[in-house]
Amino acid sequence: MTEIVMLPMALGAGALLGGIFFGGLWWTVRKSFSSGRPALWIFGSLMARTGTVLAGFYFVADGQWQRLLACLLGFVAARVTVIRLSRTMGAASFGEPEGSRAP
Repeated sequence: MTEIVMLPMALGAGALLGGIFFGGLWWTVRKSFSSGRPALWIFGSLMARTGTVLAGFYFVADGQWQRLLACLLGFVAARVTVIRLSRTMGAASFGEPEGSRAP
């Protein structure tokens, strides 16, 4: 495929990988509060999320730095999105009014 098509696909793949990584982190932290073995949850999740993202970056980049950069940009965009979503969902689930947290 041409590079014009592959760069947006790499950006989308990076966003998907970022959503998996940071969404998984958010889920793991919430799950670890109610778990009897929180360290096991956190460590296991770290290994699974990191392995998934590294393998995804490797396959998406395919030896080309432009694709890797596009994938990384999508990953960072997903990070920003998950942070914003988790703040609004976290405040609602704990009964806090929106914007009551320290910056």
